[in-house]
Amino acid sequence: MDEPRWLTDEQQRTWRAFVEVLVKVPAALEGQLQRDAGLTHMGYLVLATLSEQPDRRLPMSHLARKASASLSRLSHVAARLEARGWIRRERDPEDGRVQIAVLTGAGFRKVEETAPGHVEAVQQLVFDRLTAAQAGQLGKLCEALLRSPAS
Repeated sequence: MDEPRWLTDEQQRTWRAFVEVLVKVPAALEGQLQRDAGLTHMGYLVLATLSEQPDRRLPMSHLARKASASLSRLSHVAARLEARGWIRRERDPEDGRVQIAVLTGAGFRKVEETAPGHVEAVQQLVFDRLTAAQAGQLGKLCEALLRSPAS
């Protein structure tokens, strides 16, 4: 068995700070959305993603990819959003196996009401703490971390 590639002291400090960001920022955003809009972060992400589509609709499989969620998790979130009248699901008329998520008028209004508070929270939690150069670096770092290892 190969010896583990232990983290250096600097890597350990960086990793622990990164883990803290991964825990604290999503928790703060979740809290803001729950408190101000009665939405989970995933629920808001689904509504916002649909609102950005020209026809406010996407196949569930595409929506799952855009939301970085499993189809199973997305189905549970979609059921809750559908019960509140913010989305509806319908079968694709060209391929009945495909389910389409459609943002309703009420769902679009919910995004419009929720977005200002949410983007302010993102500004305060992330961008207000960084210089423009650091924000650019953060974007590049995120892209590098999200690239598949084969890229």
